[in-house]
Amino acid sequence: MAAPPASATAATGGDGALSLRDRLGFFALVVGMFMAILDIQIVASSLAEIQAGVSAGPEEISWVQTGYLIAEVVMIPLSGWLSRLMSTRWLFTMASGGFTIASGLCAIAWNLESLVAFRVVQGFLGGAMIPTVFAAAFALFPGKKQAGVSVVIGLVATCAPALGPTIGGHLTEALSWHWLFLLNLPVGAAVTVAAATLVHFDEADPSLLRRIDLIGIGLVAVCLGSLQYILEEGPRDDWFDSATIVFFTGCAAIGGVLLVWRELTAKDPVVDLRAFLDRNFVLGCLYSFITGVGLYGAVYLMPLFLARVRDLNPAQIGEVVMITGLFQFLSAPLAGALSRKLDLRVMLSFGLLMFALGLWLNTHLTHDWDYWEFFLPQAVRGVSLMFIFIPINRLSLGTLPKEKLGNASGLYNLMRNLGGAIGLAAITTMLTDQTKIHYSYLAENVTTARLAAEATLLGMERHFDPVLGSASAQAALGQVRQIVMREATVMAFADVFTAVAVVFAFGLLLMPLVHKVGGNGPDGGGH
Repeated sequence: MAAPPASATAATGGDGALSLRDRLGFFALVVGMFMAILDIQIVASSLAEIQAGVSAGPEEISWVQTGYLIAEVVMIPLSGWLSRLMSTRWLFTMASGGFTIASGLCAIAWNLESLVAFRVVQGFLGGAMIPTVFAAAFALFPGKKQAGVSVVIGLVATCAPALGPTIGGHLTEALSWHWLFLLNLPVGAAVTVAAATLVHFDEADPSLLRRIDLIGIGLVAVCLGSLQYILEEGPRDDWFDSATIVFFTGCAAIGGVLLVWRELTAKDPVVDLRAFLDRNFVLGCLYSFITGVGLYGAVYLMPLFLARVRDLNPAQIGEVVMITGLFQFLSAPLAGALSRKLDLRVMLSFGLLMFALGLWLNTHLTHDWDYWEFFLPQAVRGVSLMFIFIPINRLSLGTLPKEKLGNASGLYNLMRNLGGAIGLAAITTMLTDQTKIHYSYLAENVTTARLAAEATLLGMERHFDPVLGSASAQAALGQVRQIVMREATVMAFADVFTAVAVVFAFGLLLMPLVHKVGGNGPDGGGH
């Protein structure tokens, strides 16, 4: 991000106090970021209704999310360069306005192809808004005020994915799936106007167009687009049994090697990888990756369990999963206050440990778990998220000079999204494999040689006999198979929760490598 213009600098005053215009402008950016992150998951609990609305197949409808994520992950690392080229003001105005128009087009999509195309536009433009807010926060607010700003950004970045299925489920139940996108129109229009009139944090640098790194942009699209496709479609296509997955794996690998070489040798790289020379930034990106695994993984697992095992509708699922978001809000003031007093490394360690505990509490999962059984695990995770997100932001970006924040913010946010994508792919694969393993084990042990199994089977036969007669034995056997599959599925979910908890526990082992960050830089000493 370019240095703030003289007008913006003057507005802040010598003591770092921002003008009302700057504060309102920054608030508009935060609302825009919330809108962009919310739309990643807002369709999660309503895919069945969207599928019926656009006459799509069960495998095809996943592209409503896949298209958005691929486009978003390509744009995020480019946002730093674009903010320098266009300025934060005009990049955000263009992105917010285009995102709003694309949302309206999603609502009137006439088939799956048109909906996916509009979702791709949504994701691409949404990807420009998210990292821009992080960079603006660290460029605008002095070190002593970054704790409060980190609370706001942390709430938005972590609550939006958690609230997405809840809001989406209630909207779909009360109105229709079209309102998942129509909701963005008034909000997007207000954000677009506010960004154009209030935001003036930096100046555009049109000279960058004369040195545009087209090769770098192309390689970013090839590498990250291919990688995201592999991660989204791999679990469904049995990974490398699919020729398409093999092809895109080659594209991602070759594109990745060429991208690193290009961006390290180009005079004006579109993605400056030299930010990774800062040790705190590298570790912060790794923690951002781990956060993505847990954040998006939990948002994925909870609605999936409640729909697949408990057979709840979107609104009911939303009521259960909203606990996490509620406790995030409740813990935000405490986390913000403690971040001004505690060593951020201690705070992050506590957050990682609590999140791992919240996941581990799900390891005793049974098929009849509902609202109250999930209450404590979700409450613990909700509290922990703010203790993770606030210190990670400051540990990652707090040691970098302002001119590197735009680019570094894009890379930092990219790592969280990649963590989510890789985590979801691993979770989906593990869930499938563990379900098969547990089903095989349970099926081997549910035989007529076991008295309990034989008694259950005979009881079911007697239950079905008045209606089905001679077919009652077959119906009872089918019912037992369903019970075995249900229990195998529940055991697989418990395994996955445990695995994600281990990932967070692993993060604690890296803590001794993290430098302390105080006010404006390492040890409070500035940059």
